Amino acid sequence: MPFTKTVKNDAYFSRYQTKYRRRREGKTDYYARKRLITQAKNKYNAPKYRMVVRFTNRDIVTQIVHSEISGDKVIAAAYSHELKAYGITQGLTNWAAAYATGLLLARRVLTKLGLNEQFPGVEEATGEHTLAEAVETEDGERRPFKAFLDVGLVRTSTGNRVFGAMKGASDGGIFIPHSSRRFPGYDIETEELDADLLRNYIVGGHVSEYMETLADEDEERYKSQFAKYIEEEIDSGDLEELYTEAHSAIREDPFKKEEGAEPKKSKEEWKAESKKYKTKKLSRAEKKARVQEKIRELAA
Repeated sequence: MPFTKTVKNDAYFSRYQTKYRRRREGKTDYYARKRLITQAKNKYNAPKYRMVVRFTNRDIVTQIVHSEISGDKVIAAAYSHELKAYGITQGLTNWAAAYATGLLLARRVLTKLGLNEQFPGVEEATGEHTLAEAVETEDGERRPFKAFLDVGLVRTSTGNRVFGAMKGASDGGIFIPHSSRRFPGYDIETEELDADLLRNYIVGGHVSEYMETLADEDEERYKSQFAKYIEEEIDSGDLEELYTEAHSAIREDPFKKEEGAEPKKSKEEWKAESKKYKTKKLSRAEKKARVQEKIRELAA
């Protein structure tokens, strides 16, 4: 019988280091995170910002975050469900919605920092590859707000929706270093970007084309898949105008609230809300009285 060497012996386990909790859960790529948050030492404690983009089944989350020893600090956030206030009520996780959410985040953070007028970004989406540039002011040159894209565990394939959010934020006036290689419409052979095709994605053209194709080929499936669009009388030809109007509305007021939405609750209101569901602790005498009452009920 051949001799089998025991690899996981006492010496192995004495040197074993447990991985971080979020690594064990498969939630954080610490190799990528380290490179995203590590700032150059000659920056003298200047924060290194990143644009965090995450997708759920029904929502898109975008945030501007910087890291401190105590943890990550979010300075601005935008969600795709907030697009309802700007007229986009359906398709809140598609490419066009990702672009609009990125645009909303950019206009919010620049307004908060007082840079919205100096860095208007791209006024009307054309699909061209552009980056925010420095502007001349009375005090000298003013560089744009800079952030790096944080995609998390998403596979960065060409045309991925995270690049839609990034394009929206870039057009909104934030400087996010990137190339056009991962946008829809990029030709790997000619190394050129088809701006018209990219603009088609930005204004929901790919959705309207699919709606038309499905309506012609399989009407039952069309009615099932786009039931909410039909209910709200949104036709395939209305999408471009709907998205362009939403982009303009976002630029006018990036902090607009949806009509009928509940006002934001304070800390005290949230505490009162949680206490509503908390059962009161009974005293010893109350517990005894409760037991006696149950006995009487059973006897009756």
